[in-house]
Formats: sequence, structure tokens, C-alpha cells
Amino acid sequence: MDNQPLYHSKLFRGMSTQEVDAAAQALHVRRHTFEKGEMILRAGDTTDRLFLVSAGSVTIENTDVWGNRSILNIVGAGGFFAETYAVLSHEPLLVDVVASERCELISLRIGVLVGEMKQRDAAASRTAQAASWVGAFIYNLLEITAHKNLALSDRAFHTAPKTARARIMAYLNSVALTQHNRTFNIPFDRQQMADYLNLDRTALSKELGRMRHEGIIDFRKNHFELLTTASTSAHRL
Repeated sequence: MDNQPLYHSKLFRGMSTQEVDAAAQALHVRRHTFEKGEMILRAGDTTDRLFLVSAGSVTIENTDVWGNRSILNIVGAGGFFAETYAVLSHEPLLVDVVASERCELISLRIGVLVGEMKQRDAAASRTAQAASWVGAFIYNLLEITAHKNLALSDRAFHTAPKTARARIMAYLNSVALTQHNRTFNIPFDRQQMADYLNLDRTALSKELGRMRHEGIIDFRKNHFELLTTASTSAHRL
């Protein structure tokens, strides 16, 4: 299998090509292709595999028993998902993972690594072989997981306000701060943005229109520009 996509992945940062190849073999790397709308992982499933998106994108979402959908994240090329469930391989998923478009994925069975770490009586030669890449792999995985936790915290801040305007401004302000620019693209279409912010699409569109009319923002599709500071419209929140 061609491990080229792994050589440039954050998960294997700091490793030689030989170490990446050894890790890929030990972690039973597989390739997967999904068409738009296909379910990759379903709530209730278990997995011991971490997934890397090598092309396309996937949506992490939750749908309750009444059919209400909330988008938690969209993972694009170079991103990862299911790493927490791969480590806690007996824990059922609480979310669905759906292909946002045709996508190519690479999965790694990191549950194998977790099992080996618990076996302190493994053969010395096996331990020596693993030591050349396991440390860097675990450090990189920890860093990726920490960033994911920050993203989940961000969503909590974005959906905490009671009004549609406050949620929109919290989200757009966060994106602007992250990108160090008041002009930016967001990864959502209108329906996805509404689902992410737990808003009705019509209510979202109307509020965006009001904010543009008042000179607070300008936008075209998923391209936004912040024209005033949040404090300018604090009385409307």
C-alpha cells in the first residue's frame, strides 16, 4: 500500500519514512472510499480504528429520536475522526459520521497499539521495534485530541446564547479570531450552519439578512466579512 498520504500527516509528524511504514504495518492501515451521503460510522457502533480524511470531507452529526439533526463538526482533507472511540474501543459512538461528498479515508487500528501498551510482558525485540515510532505517534495523537476538545468547547460557546443573532455573532467572531482576518470562508452551507448553531434555517437566513442590512456583516454564500465590532450591536442580542 502507498503510504504517501501518511508521510505528510500530522499524526506522523517527526517520523522518518521508515518509521511511518513500520507504523502503518503495525496499525493495519486500510483505505476506504465513500460516496456523498453514505454512512461511514453510525451511532451505537464501536470501532478500534482512527480515520484520516485523505480527500473530500465528512460530517460529524447527531440525530435525536425525533429526527432533529445537529452538526458537531465537518472534517476535511488532512483531518481525523473517531480517535477517542478507537482508544475506548468498547464505547459505542454517540454520533453519526456521514460523507459530505465523495471522500477517501485511511483508517488505522490504534486499538492494537493501546492493547500492546498494556502488555508489559511483550517480547523485548517487539518493544524495541515499536519504540522507534510509538512515542512520537502518541504525542501527535494527544495534540490532535487536544485540538478536537477545543473545537467542541467552541461549539458550546457558539450555541449557548439564547438568540439567533448572538449565536451567529459568537460563531463568526470565533472564526475571525482563529483566521486573524475579518474576511473569511466558513465550511458550512446555510443548512449546515443552521444545524451547527441549533437554529431553524429560515430564522438563520432572516437574521443574516437583518445583520447585512444593518451593516454588521456582508456575505455571499459561505464567504463572510465582519463590518462592525460585536459591541456595536450588543443591544440587539
